[in-house]
Amino acid sequence: EVQLVESGGGLVQAGGSLRLSCAASGFTVDDYAIGWFRQAPGKEHEMVSCISESDGSTYYTDSVKGRFTISSDNAKNTVYLQISSLKPEDTAVYYCAATLPDYTICPDYVYDYWGEGTQVTVSS
Repeated sequence: EVQLVESGGGLVQAGGSLRLSCAASGFTVDDYAIGWFRQAPGKEHEMVSCISESDGSTYYTDSVKGRFTISSDNAKNTVYLQISSLKPEDTAVYYCAATLPDYTICPDYVYDYWGEGTQVTVSS
């Protein structure tokens, strides 16, 4: 059974950092594309970042470039999202998701498996 479990969220002051983890089971992360998404209250679901180990590609949405870093630890079967220089507008529930890679880039994939999310709250 494919499972994704996020952790690492919390309450942090603006300018602070967190490391979000996405622990996978039932599949190997280096065979899949893993995406991080977020949803803030009253806003649409958006992709923040993704990684596809099959071709080593990564993607970041413009609002997080230079502040967020996605990485993968295949030995732990876990994908991380280091989030730094946090702003109040980064407040959201952060989800990780997985899908088999296709012949396109990871932000264009349809993600099949989802975790339940971890809350990130940034105070001003």
